[in-house]
This record gives sequence, structure tokens and C-alpha cells, in this order.
Amino acid sequence: MNAMMLKKIGTPLEWMELADRQPGAGQIRVKVLACGVCRTDLHVVDGELPDPKVPIIPGHEIVGRIDSLGSGVERLHIGERVGIPWLGHTCGVCPYCMGGQENLCDDPIFTGFTRDGGFATTTIADARFAFPLGDGGSDVSLAPLLCAGLIGWRSLVIAGAGKKLGLYGFGAAAHILAQVARWQGRSVFAFTRPGDEATQAFARSLGATWAGGSDEMPPEPLDAAIIFATVGDLVPLALSAVRKGGRVVCAGIHMSDISGFPYRMLWEERQLVSVANLTRQDGLDFLRLAPEIGIVTKTTPYPLTLANQALADLRAGRFEGAAVLVP
Repeated sequence: MNAMMLKKIGTPLEWMELADRQPGAGQIRVKVLACGVCRTDLHVVDGELPDPKVPIIPGHEIVGRIDSLGSGVERLHIGERVGIPWLGHTCGVCPYCMGGQENLCDDPIFTGFTRDGGFATTTIADARFAFPLGDGGSDVSLAPLLCAGLIGWRSLVIAGAGKKLGLYGFGAAAHILAQVARWQGRSVFAFTRPGDEATQAFARSLGATWAGGSDEMPPEPLDAAIIFATVGDLVPLALSAVRKGGRVVCAGIHMSDISGFPYRMLWEERQLVSVANLTRQDGLDFLRLAPEIGIVTKTTPYPLTLANQALADLRAGRFEGAAVLVP
């Protein structure tokens, strides 16, 4: 197998030729067809997540076909196309797992962070955490759904049923979620980097009612806002933009420090909450609905060997939607 591997935090990924790996009990081996490049991959490469494991193969928006089954795998078969997300394994016995909150598991394994991921030609995954994808849609178009889509979906559920929804940071996740929200009959208000007229036009093309800079206030108070950008200073701005009783959801796994703000912004029962990881049920719910919604992902494909370029372009905001690596 070949892979783009992170050997040392803060250094470029390196092209490696590695011995083929065999799946263990309850595992599958997948031939990678496409792997999305997520902002979390930047956090892994830059060492912004706690307890980094190196060397590691990043990548957790994996679409591939099973080419080998470990013992005890029954519900999946060789040749089946599956998606492999960020949450790669849970213990199943901690209070969170037992209480239906496996996304908060005390002893989890994360694809592309604590277990080798999809910036490779093949990868190993826990069969229980692989989602059957069927044969509809291209591999590249489906890849962003495995994290940008799933985290967006969980964030939307946590944001509540409000009709006026603000999205701060209009990248891979927001461009998917905007389509879901519009399908649900909500109004979408898109917030981008100040002066980023191209991304604002992109948001309007996906049905956004309004699009402007993150330093602007929306034309009317929001019922809820979801922050995808990793900028802590957006939290007070989003709190100021939501109505009394409104909710602000922080959707990223990492965010810069939140600046101090007056209690008045939080008062009147506004809520500030975070989203951590996802559950398998989130995946089943979202991927079941995605074909009905008719989500169209905006993607920029890169050869696997250009993973470093894809990461650099993501960091600089050089494309709309999502980058996807293709072995």
C-alpha cells in the first residue's frame, strides 16, 4: 500500500510505501476510492489536538470498497462500497456508550488521528463503524458527507427547529448544511470572511436568504447560529446575532480562545453549546436522507500525492466546498 504519512507534527506529509495490512477480528480492509480533506486534518497536522499520535496517516472522510473481511464480520461483504467517518471505534461499556452518547466515549479511536486513516490506497476500519453507501453518486461527491455532512447534521439537530439559521464559516460543512436547511424550509444566513464576495455569492447560489461578512449583523435576529470557522472571536458576534432564547452551536473540534464578552450577550436565555464527534445513529439518519434531499457537493479533487497542496489550499481558503484526495 501507499500512503501520505505525518511523521512529525508541523511537517509536510511524506509519501510512503508500506506493507499491506490485514484486518483483524471485526475489521474490514477497504480500498480507498476517495478521501475528503477536512479542517480537522489541519488540526492533526498542526498539532492543535491533544495527545497527538505520530506517525499517523490522516484522513477520515473515506469512501472505498471492501477487499478483505476479518473474522466475525457478517453484515458487510467484499466489493461493497462503504464510508468510514471520524469516529472509528468506541469501548461500548463506559457510561456514555451505555447511555446512548457514544460520541463522548471515554476510550474512543478516531480515524486519521489515533488510527491510520484514508490518505492512502487502503485502510483498516472497525466494521461496526462503516456505513454502507450503495452505488448511487460518485465517490468524490460522497466523501465530504462523511464528516462535513455528518458534523453539520449533528450541529443542525442540536441547534433546534428554529427557522432562521446562521452559518458562520461557509466551507465544506456549511455548503452541505445550507442545502439540508433549505430542504427543511429554513432560511439560511451565511457569514464569511469580511469582504469575501465570491463565497457570499456561492452561498446565495445555494439558496441563502442573506450572505455577508462575519463582522456584520444579519438583517433580522436569528433563531440559532452554527459556527464552523475555528475563530473564537465569532462566539460573541453570533450571540449578538441570535434572538432571546436563541442558541449558538460551536461545531469545530478545535477553536481559538473565545474572547471575553459581557454577560448581557448571553442573558435572556441564550445558549452556547458545543458539538463533539458524532454517533453511528447520526450517520444512519443523515446518509438515509441525503439522496432524498438531493445534496450536491462542491468538490476540488487532488491526486493523493498532492495531499500537502490540498491542505495548504484549505488553510488559505483557495477553493469553495471541499477538497477530496483520489488515490
